[in-house]
Amino acid sequence: MILASWKTIAWLVRRADVVLEVVDARDPMATRSRRLERLVEALGKKLIIVINKSDLVPREVAEKWKRLFEDMGYTAVYMAAREHMGTRKLRVAIKRAVEARPIIVAVTGFPKTGKSTVINALKGKHAASTSPIPGSPGYTRHVQLYRIGQSMYMLDSPGVIPVEGGSLEAVIRGKPPEQLKDPVNPAIELLKKALRYNPRAVVDAYGIEETDPLRILELIAIKRGWRYKTTGEPNIDEAARQVIRDYHEAKLNFYVPPEEYMRKLKSETKEEVWL
Repeated sequence: MILASWKTIAWLVRRADVVLEVVDARDPMATRSRRLERLVEALGKKLIIVINKSDLVPREVAEKWKRLFEDMGYTAVYMAAREHMGTRKLRVAIKRAVEARPIIVAVTGFPKTGKSTVINALKGKHAASTSPIPGSPGYTRHVQLYRIGQSMYMLDSPGVIPVEGGSLEAVIRGKPPEQLKDPVNPAIELLKKALRYNPRAVVDAYGIEETDPLRILELIAIKRGWRYKTTGEPNIDEAARQVIRDYHEAKLNFYVPPEEYMRKLKSETKEEVWL
């Protein structure tokens, strides 16, 4: 996994007319980057929020997230890039975003939001690189310009947005579990979140009837035969890493309902009024 620096992301945004921010439909608010959005706005570029992996949530949930982002003033499109669903709507949204032609598009997103699958969906089977981008800093010398339609081009860069936030946000945003010094605590928080939004998430993923997250990790380790060599105790570190992987591979299934964010927004608005 290659992480782009913010300097590089700014370089890409400056060269684009439209910037796509790819978020995960299961938890869009946790996988969006306010820093990126502020950067795009500051540079005067158009932003489209791409709610990817919409096949992992009910359609009405994806629709509600789309409307919610639109109510916030953003253009939003939901799609399932892996299944090649919604690509046409995304192309239409890109064309409507700016009047100038040709249009240059940059695709951004955290590591596990599906940025690469969105890029591949836009490229299609017959897209070919037209040229490398000259004068680019660092690894961006590998950036290629692809023609993805009539008067439409895409900057294809190998980097993703640097992962930020607390331990739970970091794993949801795609920080590799192998890079975590302590994978257990974020895995416990992830399990709590999974059970909160889908009480059957652990049963369906592991066949385990348990609600205590630490005990769940122990039972996963026992079931897989993972034990610490020195003590023989269940290797909960490895179980924790597996839970994080299973979330990103859609084996641990849950999604955050948009109504929760809307309630939070209304609550914050009321507090502001009283203040």
